[in-house]
Order: sequence, then structure tokens, then C-alpha cells
Amino acid sequence: MKIEQYISQLLYRYQCVTVPGFGAFLTDYQSAKIDESSHSFFPPKKIISFNPYIKNNDGLLASHLAHEEKINYDVAVNIIQTEVNSWLKMLQEIGQINLKNIGGFILNTEKNIVFSPIDQVNFLKESFGLSSFGSPLVKREIYKEEIETLEEKAPIAITPEKRANYSWLKYAAIFVVSLGISGGIGFKLYKNHEEQIAAQTLLVEKNVQQKVNAKIQEATFFIENPLPSVTLTVPNDDIKTPYHVVAGAFRIEENAEKAYQTLLRLGFKAKRISKNKHGLYPVLYGSYPNYAEAYKAMKDIQKLDNKDAWLLIEEIK
Repeated sequence: MKIEQYISQLLYRYQCVTVPGFGAFLTDYQSAKIDESSHSFFPPKKIISFNPYIKNNDGLLASHLAHEEKINYDVAVNIIQTEVNSWLKMLQEIGQINLKNIGGFILNTEKNIVFSPIDQVNFLKESFGLSSFGSPLVKREIYKEEIETLEEKAPIAITPEKRANYSWLKYAAIFVVSLGISGGIGFKLYKNHEEQIAAQTLLVEKNVQQKVNAKIQEATFFIENPLPSVTLTVPNDDIKTPYHVVAGAFRIEENAEKAYQTLLRLGFKAKRISKNKHGLYPVLYGSYPNYAEAYKAMKDIQKLDNKDAWLLIEEIK
């Protein structure tokens, strides 16, 4: 049975999808971007990466496969293991495998698995229906230069206006000139009065502005009763920590309690989880808000305390 389709379905919904015995597919959000060299626009997307060191069965893929195929959970686990064995054998014999709608794997010269994600599929649900597109460069300056060149070359023709020679116009002109002289004298008196009013207004405005500036300086430098400072405390209860480093899962609750107390004495921020669906009592070294911190802590614990420590990704209420 091909399990690639079930992995790709989960990648739309989860940040990490683990394939037991093979590795984990991780997704990371990438914002929309612009390629200035090709004038192309790209929508936001999920970038897929692969971590070959996360191989423990977290139950996500097996549960999804069992639900979709209407089969038992243990049967789903066996199907996944069979498919993983087939992938590993193909990598050893051929040196590469391709998973539909996910990407390809090859073995490099050091016999390490190298993953190349597929670019044609966007696993970000919010970007459904969006695709990249290109836009031609807008050449505004070039068009402006062309218009200016056309304006310089365009001829301007002046056509003299034909005027009728009416003798009565000269009498009207004499009347207008005399009216303009008398109006000019009145306008000059009016303008002098207007200038005096403007000068007085300007003087008043300067006095008002000086008083306003003085008040501003007083308010700025002489505060008689300053308010006390306020300190706000932001609770950390809303910070989610879905990444956990697991010390072990015990079938007997007393053994889980002993392991939990031991970790507390060693200085770990240990936790206990209630019995899971497999009837086991997990004990945690600690929980972390992101994958990077959890992975670093797991590697340190594997070196210093427990080489069998593994990573669990699950929101625990």
C-alpha cells in the first residue's frame, strides 16, 4: 500500500508528520515574496524539510491510516513498517526514491539521506487557489521622455485673429480708461487700510504664540504631581508547549512515579502524563514551545543522561 497520500494529507494539517523507522517531515511557514529579477509574485507557503533522526512512532500517521482504510491500528503500523522497509531497500539498491506530492530522496557519498521537497504543491491551506504570477515592468520614465521629445518637436502655429474695425469702440475705450483711473485711487486707499489691519493682526498673533510657548515649556519641565509608574505582568499561561522530550513510557504507574521523582531530583522540569490509549504512563524531561528548543534539549539529554530519550509532538491539556 502506498502511504504517500496519507502523509501529504497530514502535512496540510500538522507541523510534523513522523514516519516510524524512517524519519519526520517538518513544515515551516514562508511569507509571500517578490522576485525582482523575474518580476514574479509568490503566495505564502509551507516549506517542507526532513529530519532522519525522529523515527519514534507518535501514532499520528498510523491512526490516520487506520481511520481512512477502516483497519485496525496494529495492522496500520505493520503496513507502514512494510512500506518503510521497501523505501530503505530501494535507497540501498538504487540510491534514490520519489514520494508522490512530497519529494525525492537520494543517498550521498557518505550514505546519508538527502531530501529534495517538491515545489509544485503548497501545503498551506490559507493559500489554497493562489498561484505565482509575473507582471511586466512599468517603464514610466521611458514614456515620460518620449512625451517630452514629442512636445519639443511638435510645431506651434499662431494664426492672427481677424478683427472688425468698429469706430464706436474708441469712445468706449476712453470711458473705460477714465473709470480705471478713479477706481485705482480708491483701490490704493483700501489697500493701505488692509495692510494696517494685517500688521496689527500679525502683532497679536506673535503675542499669543509667545504665551503658548511659555505654557508648553512650563508643562514640559515643571510637572508638580507626576503619576507613579505602572508595572504590568504578562502571564505565561497562554504559551503553548506542544514539544516534549520523553524519558520513557511505563506500563506500571508506580514505576512512572519513581522515574518522575528521580528526574525532579536531578533538576529537570519533569512532567507526568495520564495513561495513553496504549495503556502506558509517559514521563517527560520537559516541554518546549518550539521544535528547535525541544530538539536541542533531546540531543543534550541523549548525550548526558539517556540515549533512548525521544521527541513527542502533541498538545497536552
